[in-house]
Amino acid sequence: MKIHNQQNNWLPLADRLTMNSTIFNRRTWLAMSAVWLSSTRLVSVSQGSTKSPNALPDQEIRARLRPPAGKISIVLDTDAYNEVDDAFAIAYALRSPDRLDLEAIYAAPFLNERSTGPSDGMEKSYQEILRVLGLLDRSHEGFAFRGSKSFLRFPDEPIESPAARDLVSRAMRERPQPLYVVGLGAATNIASAILLEPKIIEQIVVLWIGAQPYYWPTTRDFNLGQDLHAARLLFDSGVPLINIPALNVSEHLRTSLLEPEFFLEGKSKIGSYLTETVRKFYQASNEYKDHKGPQPYPYSKVIWDIATIGFLVNAEWVPSEVVSSPILTAEGTWQRDDSRHPVRVATHVMRDPIYLDLFAKLAR
Repeated sequence: MKIHNQQNNWLPLADRLTMNSTIFNRRTWLAMSAVWLSSTRLVSVSQGSTKSPNALPDQEIRARLRPPAGKISIVLDTDAYNEVDDAFAIAYALRSPDRLDLEAIYAAPFLNERSTGPSDGMEKSYQEILRVLGLLDRSHEGFAFRGSKSFLRFPDEPIESPAARDLVSRAMRERPQPLYVVGLGAATNIASAILLEPKIIEQIVVLWIGAQPYYWPTTRDFNLGQDLHAARLLFDSGVPLINIPALNVSEHLRTSLLEPEFFLEGKSKIGSYLTETVRKFYQASNEYKDHKGPQPYPYSKVIWDIATIGFLVNAEWVPSEVVSSPILTAEGTWQRDDSRHPVRVATHVMRDPIYLDLFAKLAR
């Protein structure tokens, strides 16, 4: 992974991108850099609020950002094949019917070593969604939708897809409380829906896992770096946004292979599938392959995306605060402007109660 410093030099952070435990080669890094650099040319640095005319007043945004009480309706937008954590999150959401009414799942685009491009990543994610739903005995008809075949090319140009159109349709339905849109990957589908119909800003709350903490010297993580235009729209548009960063927050959700082997394998179809997926990531990791000492190597795996479901099940497990929306600059850094609209940002994740709840539900 590379980060952009204040002197505009690209500095190597590591030989491999360990964020999301995905290994990048030169081709992938160059492709993502092209996305980043095109975004910096096409989007100027914001200097103040650029809220949509459909954005709610700040007081109403704050009300929407309160942790949800009771049962809520959600949709999931997921790059499911990118990582093992998406499948965990899908299963966790479906196994939490007392708190969550999961209405639809959207396949998000992604580009890394597990795809040849955003379109291929989206299609592989769609197929992974179908596999997970099959293991949970849930029909995909009218429930799973293909998303965008590319990332946003321009900040104001949506990408048409069944996912974006379904989100617009669901968001505009009359309902007693907002629809929670849970983003687990690049925000392309979510941003496209907002661009297609800005009025949905008045009807939804976006819960998105992505970016780095607002005090960090760079904004970039995998989800944000895939689609800069889409990420900027989330922070600039005034859509009620709950943001769960990566470093020092969702990265607390580490597990080892021993835990799913003990708590999940052989307990349920989905439990055995997820355990085997973690095992494959474990065996493919360079840390495991390069280790010359006693086996097994104490490898840990971050199951990032379950932080979103953990927050919705019990917000006390993911402490957070309301702050002014930061500015995502063209240089890949954060700027603060206290005059901007509010967002809620997670500051910590309590690992143990989330895993206790997750394993109990997936073992059934």
